[in-house]
Amino acid sequence: MATSHFPDDIKLHKKSRTLELGYGSERYELTAEFLRVHSPSAEVRGHGKGQETLQVKKKFVAINGVEPVGNYALKIIFDDGHDSGLYTWDYLYDLSHNHDAYWDKYLKALADAGESRDGGLIGIG
Repeated sequence: MATSHFPDDIKLHKKSRTLELGYGSERYELTAEFLRVHSPSAEVRGHGKGQETLQVKKKFVAINGVEPVGNYALKIIFDDGHDSGLYTWDYLYDLSHNHDAYWDKYLKALADAGESRDGGLIGIG
């Protein structure tokens, strides 16, 4: 069985709206938007394959706080009221190490749906 990827350092940077995770000498900063749209909650993921709900207009979401859940996860409290996803240590590690692939997939899904990150004009900037 795989070892849990417990970060040795966790810092919430409210001003930059990022969560910094440290794994030894490796450092990762995950934006609130990235974490929000990749929430492991049923509200986002659904209850099975194909039931996911694309999260839109989350560009300016912020993190109000983080709370440990036992020894296995973090509960992230977002300023849009979302707080039901439990981010396990392994999931946070996966998000950190595969950020670019997940982000590209999310941006493609937004474009395919004709949606945007901020509710503004699509295709500008």
